Amino acid sequence: MNRHSGEPAIHLEPDYCGECYGAPAPATASKAGCCNTCAEVREAYAEKSWSFGRGENVEQCEREHYGEHLDEQRREGCRIEGGIRVNKVVGNFHFAPGKSFSNGNMHVHDLENYYNGGDGITHTFTHTVHNLRFGPELPDSAVKKIGKKGINWTNHHLNPLDETEQKIDEKAYNFMYFVKVVPTAYLPLGWESKGSLLDIPHELVELGMYGQGEAGSIETHQYSVTSHKRSLGGGDDSSEGHKERLHAKGGIPGVFFSYVSSCIRSCCKIMTDFFSRTSRP
Repeated sequence: MNRHSGEPAIHLEPDYCGECYGAPAPATASKAGCCNTCAEVREAYAEKSWSFGRGENVEQCEREHYGEHLDEQRREGCRIEGGIRVNKVVGNFHFAPGKSFSNGNMHVHDLENYYNGGDGITHTFTHTVHNLRFGPELPDSAVKKIGKKGINWTNHHLNPLDETEQKIDEKAYNFMYFVKVVPTAYLPLGWESKGSLLDIPHELVELGMYGQGEAGSIETHQYSVTSHKRSLGGGDDSSEGHKERLHAKGGIPGVFFSYVSSCIRSCCKIMTDFFSRTSRP
C-alpha cells in the first residue's frame, strides 16, 4: 500500500473486500468482486467510462493518500524513453494525459486531473523530442568510412524530429506528426557470405537490435515527416497568417505520431520530454 513516510503500515483484514463505488469490480482485481486498492477503483471507473478525480470520499484512495500524491507531482514534467515494435501497417502511438479507455468505438482519456491542475499550475504539451528513429542507427565507424558526403540519403544521429521543440501555453492543444518510414540498408563488402540477425526469429532479438547483422550489415530506416498542431477549441490560424485554415473542435490534448511504414518488424525508439508550466503572477 502507498503511504506517507513515517506512517505505520495499514494491514487489511483477510476478508476485506473494498467497495467499487457503483462500478463492477475490474477483471484484473487482486480479489474477485472487490476493489481493494485505489488503482482498482480507478480501473473499475475506467471500464465504465466514468471520470475519476482526486478520490475524495473513496476509502481506498484516502487511505493511500492518492490526492496528496497528485498534488506533490503537479509541478513536475516528465521524460519518456523506450522502444516499441511496429509491423508493416499504418499505425500511431501517442502521449496523452489521464487513464485511457474505450467508449464505444472511440479511444478516450480521463482528463479530469489534467484540466484541474491546481492554483497557479497549468499543464501543457510543450515538449522536446530528443530522438525518434526507426531501427538501429549507423555506427560512427560506418560514417567515417563512407564520409558525410556519401550518406546524404540518411540523417545519421540527426533524424528529422531530433531535438524538435514545441511550446504552447494552452491546455487543450494537440500536436500531430505524420511520419513516412522507408527501409534503408547499409551493406559492407562481403556481407552476402556472412550470417545475419535477419536469420534469427524476431522474438529472440533484443528490442532495437533487429537488422544489425554479424558481418556489419544494418537493415534500418529513414523517414520524412510533416506536422500539424491545433487548438481543441477550434478556430483558424489567422495569427499565423492563414485565416482560411480552419480547425474542428474536440479531440484529446497530447502529442500524436502517425506513421506509414513499408518495413517489417521495425523498432521505433523515442526519447522525449514533456513539461508542466507553473503560472507566474
